[in-house]
Amino acid sequence: MVSHHIHTISHLPLFTSKLQHNLQQLSQLFEVMANDNLKVLNALDLAKTQWYHFTAIVIAGMGFFTDAYDLFCISLVTKLLGRIYYHDLGDDKPGTLPPNVSAAVNGVAFCGTLAGQLFFGWLGDKMGRKKVYGMTLMLMVICSIASGLSFSNEPTAVMATLCFFRFWLGFGIGGDYPLSATIMSEYANKKTRGAFIAAVFAMQGFGILTGGMVACIVSAAFKSKFPAPAYEVDQLGSTVPQADYVWRIILMFGAIPALMTYYWRMKMPETARYTALVAKNAKQAAADMSKVLQVELEPEQEKMVEKPKNDFGLFSKMFLKRHGLHLLGTTSTWFLLDIAFYSQNLFQKDIFSAIGWIPPAKTMNAIQEVFKISRAQTLIALCSTVPGYWFTVFFIDRIGRFAIQLMGFFFMTVFMFALAIPYNHWTQKENRIGFVVMYALTFFFANFGPNATTFVVPAEIFPARLRSTCHGISAASGKAGAIIGAFGFLYAAQSQDKTKTDKGYPPGIGVKNSLIVLGVVNCLGMVFTFLVPESNGKSLEEMSRENEDEDVEVVETESVRANENRTIPV
Repeated sequence: MVSHHIHTISHLPLFTSKLQHNLQQLSQLFEVMANDNLKVLNALDLAKTQWYHFTAIVIAGMGFFTDAYDLFCISLVTKLLGRIYYHDLGDDKPGTLPPNVSAAVNGVAFCGTLAGQLFFGWLGDKMGRKKVYGMTLMLMVICSIASGLSFSNEPTAVMATLCFFRFWLGFGIGGDYPLSATIMSEYANKKTRGAFIAAVFAMQGFGILTGGMVACIVSAAFKSKFPAPAYEVDQLGSTVPQADYVWRIILMFGAIPALMTYYWRMKMPETARYTALVAKNAKQAAADMSKVLQVELEPEQEKMVEKPKNDFGLFSKMFLKRHGLHLLGTTSTWFLLDIAFYSQNLFQKDIFSAIGWIPPAKTMNAIQEVFKISRAQTLIALCSTVPGYWFTVFFIDRIGRFAIQLMGFFFMTVFMFALAIPYNHWTQKENRIGFVVMYALTFFFANFGPNATTFVVPAEIFPARLRSTCHGISAASGKAGAIIGAFGFLYAAQSQDKTKTDKGYPPGIGVKNSLIVLGVVNCLGMVFTFLVPESNGKSLEEMSRENEDEDVEVVETESVRANENRTIPV
């Protein structure tokens, strides 16, 4: 018996040594888990730019191409819809959509987009980015086609079905915002991440440009095949029956690019950051990334062990403490930007009419009017919208997000006031080209500025488990601004003179005062930009502070943070 105890005691040093060794291994394991030192995430941050990055840009970007096409093409055909379905015999002006119908047709997709951004943003964090990505695209394809097949010849029925399908089209489009941004940010390396996310968003420019070009081509073809007199010559004859096909073809074309990318979206693996940090399966994350990126990844452990402390939710005090001001910054700047951006973009045809780029409606037939409006939009997209996006892509990782956003809001403010204050000067015939140049520069600095950066930053600064949700909230705030801009500008831009308002509209504050209001809005955007942190050159985990304990206040200097990251209490 005594010898048995002596034998047991003699093994105690060995047992203690093994226990210490195991505790040391466990400590090292926590260190790997708690820091951003997971090899797969480091490999993604340091990976060289390669072919799959560009493939991902195209796959994600085609969704945005479709988004922009579908959201903006409606503004090209609203005048045509008014002529076809709301013509009053004997009226000296062509038919126009009544104010409530026009507001619904123009704004209903934005309402759908807002709802989709919140819903699919949340779902992307719950189910994973890949599972939700295909749903949004199929919804866009189905509703693009359906909106062009709006039933009946009765105005009420056509508008009701058009609005119904455009709401659900917007719902699908809304999902694309948080998912595309999050997927691209989680695939990209930290050196060129800003450019990659901005490049996805820049496909919007090509979508707007293509919308104008498709409308030009379709209207030119119908105008050639079915010639018609101007409205003032023959009121009924100016709108040929075949004009009803024009708007339907333009709307339905949006389904084609979305359908073309569906297969490739389904082939994309789940992002490594979601699999490793949210699903907590680092081995699967490494396997997925090895298939698509040419990086050497050592096998990780099967399941990722995470300290239970750092899993605060969206409505927690810790989230408010760490990211509350950041979320306020991303939501407010996007909200303010979109008030200005969408009020200009959706109703730029009215500004073109005011300065004489588009002749009075009664001097044209219905299809000719579509051609003139779409040509004007195509020229603006070509000269200012598209270049602005790609300037952002080129400079965002060189001068940073903050500088571009601040500069963009500043110049938008300057050009808005420069257009508004001497507005009567710009409306004179000899000064119209100057007006268009200033207007184009406003667009240029919107896109080489906050329109791109407000999309990029929310995909970089929040924790992986909340990234898609927070991006969706930020984007939905933007769409709330777009709704205000789209609906409000319809009424605000009307002339103060009752005799010069569009049919059915009450007098507004006029284009000049509307531009002053938009200048003030842009100035506020500049102020709220100071709440948004700079994420240039930093890893997603560093920006989101996912690796820090809730109960430890971290000193913000890089050297101290690095030391704290290496010291994990067990």
